[in-house]
Amino acid sequence: MGSLLLVVSTGVAAETLRLSSETSDATSRNMGAARFAQLVDTATQGQTQVKVFANAVLAGGDQLRQAEMVGRGDIDFVLSTAISVTPLIPEMAVFSLPYLYRNYAEVDATLQGEPARRMEQIMAEHGLVVLGWGESGFRELTNSVKPVSSPADLRGMKIRVAGPMFIDVMDELGANPQQIQWTETFAALQQGVVDGQENPVGAVIVPQRIYEVQKYLTAWHYSYDPAFLAVSEEKWNAWSPEMQQTMRQAAQEAMAYQKSLTREQTQSGYATLAEHGMEITQLDDAQLGTFQQATRQTFDSWSQKVGPALVDTFQQAIEEVRHAE
Repeated sequence: MGSLLLVVSTGVAAETLRLSSETSDATSRNMGAARFAQLVDTATQGQTQVKVFANAVLAGGDQLRQAEMVGRGDIDFVLSTAISVTPLIPEMAVFSLPYLYRNYAEVDATLQGEPARRMEQIMAEHGLVVLGWGESGFRELTNSVKPVSSPADLRGMKIRVAGPMFIDVMDELGANPQQIQWTETFAALQQGVVDGQENPVGAVIVPQRIYEVQKYLTAWHYSYDPAFLAVSEEKWNAWSPEMQQTMRQAAQEAMAYQKSLTREQTQSGYATLAEHGMEITQLDDAQLGTFQQATRQTFDSWSQKVGPALVDTFQQAIEEVRHAE
């Protein structure tokens, strides 16, 4: 394909690139995608356009398949999360290990340092060049049955989960996990196929109106999910160094905006959920400790699957933050 011009040339048609995201346009993730498209349009003076496709429509609603398609070069960009691509890239499960993180400072230490660089190398092995890291956020539990403040409260409850690690977590907590595509989850909650689900407040629960089909929320921050914007390696290699720099700069600016927006929406989201009648359970340190102990086996077994050396890289970055506090 050759390098792309970054200036307007008479008679040269603008190129349109396709970006796939599995969430709706109401989410901060897709707002980040829209910001990226806007920045690329400005930087290339309209010569390169990015068209955003929501709800994984380019992949038939399959959030994993969209990442595979980008890896093969069938789609240009993907804006997804670690959880969505873990079946394809098992090492991405490191972010989701139960109770790895306590707060945003610890998250940021891993997304800005050596852990992120290591993950980017692993992603590249699958044909995905990560241009920027964003955020889906800490995942909180909702259900339509009762308040949950201890593992015992979850016993027998049918919970929709996003992937294999979460099946193990819910099994360990005594729940009945069900793996369902996100695009089918709202209907499953509405129809009582499942009792609950777990997702970030600002990025998913509020904008996807989960409060319409769920009564209770437990703020247990048990797992974190970063977002990422990646381009196919094939497309990346076809660009000039100048175009690569333009795209990386646009992606990083867009993802910084997306992460900031997600955190704002999370902070205000709890009030929104309360206004819509959700009953919110906040856990104290002792209660959080009970959940952490109850999921320790999953943490240990998945640390082995992810790779102990990779987990150590993350834990070292987190420990540095804790020592600095």
